[in-house]
Amino acid sequence: MITFVLIGIISVVSFVAFSNRTIFHKGLFNPYLIREKNQWYRFFTHAFLHADFTHLIFNMLTLFFFGGMVEYNFNRYFGDKGDLLYIVFFFTAALCSSIPAYYKQRDNIMYNAVGASGAVSAILFAGILFDPLMKIYIFFIPIGIPAVIFGVLYLILSARMAKRATDNVAHDTHFWGSVYGFIFPLAINYQLIFVFIDQIKHGINHF
Repeated sequence: MITFVLIGIISVVSFVAFSNRTIFHKGLFNPYLIREKNQWYRFFTHAFLHADFTHLIFNMLTLFFFGGMVEYNFNRYFGDKGDLLYIVFFFTAALCSSIPAYYKQRDNIMYNAVGASGAVSAILFAGILFDPLMKIYIFFIPIGIPAVIFGVLYLILSARMAKRATDNVAHDTHFWGSVYGFIFPLAINYQLIFVFIDQIKHGINHF
């Protein structure tokens, strides 16, 4: 599965970069260097790097739990092009989720970011589109939350945290990655929105 290949490559590159700071600094997301040095590759390479092991394991666990399901549905709904579109989806999600931060921070030489969070958030929300009633479990909370409710809460929290900008987490990247993840499959097959709505209606009727 492509998801497992992505997890393997990201994990290996991240582990190597933990001890090789040259690789780390060459690949991280720095809007100033992208603009001034034309290092556009950073829009993609930052997704294969992580700040530490906790950052890596959290993203890879999320990718593991949702990536396979999304990959399956890409093949289910998009046929022979499913695998290719899934790969395109991952890389364009890494790109598009970073564009707002690029425009906001392109004059700030000190701004750096790493992590697959934008692409992983996109995969999570593609999963919500495909199965809005699946249960999502948060650490230490034994009751599963319906995915569509989790998604709404996640977007609200990400938007608020992005405005506050009081920590070192790229909440804006999470937000825009999530939005992109929901829209991308619909751009390929708009009828998926009716499948999404029908599933929610079915869930409400059988509540």
